Amino acid sequence: MSLTPVLFPDLIQALIDTIEVHADEVTELDQAIGDGDHVFNLQRGLQALREHAAEIAQLDWPAAWQKIGMTVMAAVGGASGSLYATLFISLGKNSHDKTQDLAGFAEAFQLAVEAVKQRGKADVGEKTMLDVLVPVAQALRQDAEASKPLAELLDHLCGVAEIGVEATRDMLATKGRASFLGERSKGHIDAGAKTAQLMVAAIAGVLTKWQ
Repeated sequence: MSLTPVLFPDLIQALIDTIEVHADEVTELDQAIGDGDHVFNLQRGLQALREHAAEIAQLDWPAAWQKIGMTVMAAVGGASGSLYATLFISLGKNSHDKTQDLAGFAEAFQLAVEAVKQRGKADVGEKTMLDVLVPVAQALRQDAEASKPLAELLDHLCGVAEIGVEATRDMLATKGRASFLGERSKGHIDAGAKTAQLMVAAIAGVLTKWQ
């Protein structure tokens, strides 16, 4: 299956829509153990990407990922801004020598998630977006290598993302403001993990209609 940035405007609109629908829910999660500004920062970045959507849709994937990363870096505040910028810029760098198909993207995405781990000095189990991104990247790589049908692969990724976000509920936060709460950080889903899961589901929805 060949992938194309032509879908980018539809993907961005889907992300904007899902974050808007769940804004109150995520803000409540973030206010419980975080700074309370996660949704605002994320929406600002998505709006900036929508402004550049037509331009990005005309690029090849390496250039598109680079443009997305630089736009996010300039527009999004907070830790999530630098981490998502790292994700996309790394995707751009790692896409140059990869095939421009699902298998190539899966490999580049897993490397990009590793870059996020290094940038954030975090890993799975620390109540962050990585509790969604890492297992999704691993599942994507495995399913792509197994040549799973796209619908089956996307459904699997959504399930993996849901398991990942729910797992953060009983984790002890060790990063960011939530880490200062100690044991009180338990019992709450991480807002960054939740929005990562929501975005995985939104992207899957667009790709399911497109296939």
